[in-house]
Amino acid sequence: MTDASISRRRLLQSSVAGAALGVIGAPFTARPARAAGATVGFIYVGPKDDFGYNQAHAEGANALRGIEGIQLVEEENVPESVDVQKTMESMVNLDGASLIFPTSFGYFDPHVIAVAKKFPDVQFRHCGGLWDKAKHPMNAGSYFGYINFGQYLNGVAAGHATKSKKIGFVAAKPIPQVLLNVNAFLLGARSVDPSITCQVIFTGEWSLAVKEAEATNALIDQGADVITCHVDGPKVVTQTAAGRGAFVCGYHASQAPLAPEKYLTGAEWNWATVYTMYAKHLLAGEPLPNFTRGGIADGFVKMSPLGPGVPDAGRKQFEATLDEIKKGGFSVFKGPLKDNKGNEVAAAGKAFPETAIELESMNYLVDGVRGSTS
Repeated sequence: MTDASISRRRLLQSSVAGAALGVIGAPFTARPARAAGATVGFIYVGPKDDFGYNQAHAEGANALRGIEGIQLVEEENVPESVDVQKTMESMVNLDGASLIFPTSFGYFDPHVIAVAKKFPDVQFRHCGGLWDKAKHPMNAGSYFGYINFGQYLNGVAAGHATKSKKIGFVAAKPIPQVLLNVNAFLLGARSVDPSITCQVIFTGEWSLAVKEAEATNALIDQGADVITCHVDGPKVVTQTAAGRGAFVCGYHASQAPLAPEKYLTGAEWNWATVYTMYAKHLLAGEPLPNFTRGGIADGFVKMSPLGPGVPDAGRKQFEATLDEIKKGGFSVFKGPLKDNKGNEVAAAGKAFPETAIELESMNYLVDGVRGSTS
């Protein structure tokens, strides 16, 4: 976080202070004049070089630097609190932003909603599946990707690499997007061997290094020899697992440089595709979509190159599955399928396409996943 970023946030705490400082003529009511083009803001909950969630978004944002007419303003390490409201307001009032991407899941309610209502002429797009046309401002919206297909492919690689038939997942919170990934990872592994099980441990936080290390060690102590995760910064999980001799499947961005011999592959976001699309609509004066989704075939998600720990049979199945996903019509979740409490979640013959909106409210762990959502 820069000193300038802190100053912008502090200025917004008091309109009187703002006027006294002479930053603007009236207390944060008029947006500054800008040259032709548009200013786009990005807000990150952690550092931009975290080898994970924030880095993936920052890499996507960086793609806009090559688009003529786009000015970029960024702020990192912004908590999921009223601080993000102050940051969004500063980007509007001080930087002249007309489109803001508050990237962290917890920014949306109530923070994005409140600021979007306050600035109806500014567009806000939040990463996740939380925007609802029936109850949220129309100058807000959501974008997300079908990265559970990437976790399914992680599972394929893990299924061929595991010797113990036990794989592990370090997860932050049992929200639908995380449960999708946990379940997809196990289903991918079970496409190799139906006897494989997956133990999941929820840390309760998006970023908490101590708990992530403890969870990784606990999974390995229980026999897991391949680990993946869904936390903001997978660096600790990757290095801890590799240090214990376990294989790793990555998430968000590539962690291959952290464990080159133990890194199997990884499900990566390719946010440049999404952000470039929004920026071009903005410059053209075209309406921005409120609801944006895409997967591997759309360039929203990509896979890390396969590492040396993936055997030839695993490479063949991985590539064949990837090709099927790119063609469209591939289903990760299909019946017969039960949750890990024995309840049927998909009858025989039922298959959920990647666009199935009901998957975004998933609240269960599938059979074969050891753990609980509560």
